[in-house]
Amino acid sequence: MEITKREIGASVTIVAVMMIIGFLVAGRIEAWQIKKNAEYYTALQITSPEQFQYGMDTSVGNAFVYGVLRAVDPVTYPEIGGAYLYAEKEEEHYNRHTRTVTETDSQGKTHTRTEVYWTWDYYDSWNIYSQRINFLDVEMDYRKITRPSAQYIDTIQTSAHVRFNYYGAPAECEGTIYTDLRDGTISDNTQMLVNTGIEDAVKEKTRSYTWMFWILWMILTGAAVYGFCYLDNDWLNLD
Repeated sequence: MEITKREIGASVTIVAVMMIIGFLVAGRIEAWQIKKNAEYYTALQITSPEQFQYGMDTSVGNAFVYGVLRAVDPVTYPEIGGAYLYAEKEEEHYNRHTRTVTETDSQGKTHTRTEVYWTWDYYDSWNIYSQRINFLDVEMDYRKITRPSAQYIDTIQTSAHVRFNYYGAPAECEGTIYTDLRDGTISDNTQMLVNTGIEDAVKEKTRSYTWMFWILWMILTGAAVYGFCYLDNDWLNLD
């Protein structure tokens, strides 16, 4: 691919335009981040059941709340025991597959053969969860707080070709939620930062990700310039 002087000049123009657009977009991102940071910095910080209940009763608004999340009615599967906020059972089958393999011998000739191999493949899954949860001594519906991610528990093989994998979220964990306290409750689907105190939760929420935008934008700019130079640009040579 031969690059002409006119293509170099056009590429410089493309880069300049992309940088101008990039600064405009980055400015909007920064403005939005500053607005959100102000919201996080002015939010109440709650660590006691009394403050939590008062905040909901008086609709104080945004708040970071640190406490223990418990399953009111823990669940489990009899074959694994224990107690969990959420449990998942995944069934896998050991299936036979075939594939065509091409090989080259010492004389440079190619040969094909059918190879048989076996893999454990997903078949079906089920889950159960506590209907009610308790956070900082306040009972609420399970879906009010997004549950912690489920972790692997065990694998039970029931036959040569069938096995079950089990995953679960603990029946009790502690951490910080960021939510809107209004009308005697919290926001739906409030996310919880597990094993994270309020100070670290604020740092997490106020972290800037503008640098990620610039990395993606520079990759996009490079791709735009490369794509332009790759094309047949004879029209640039028309006088």
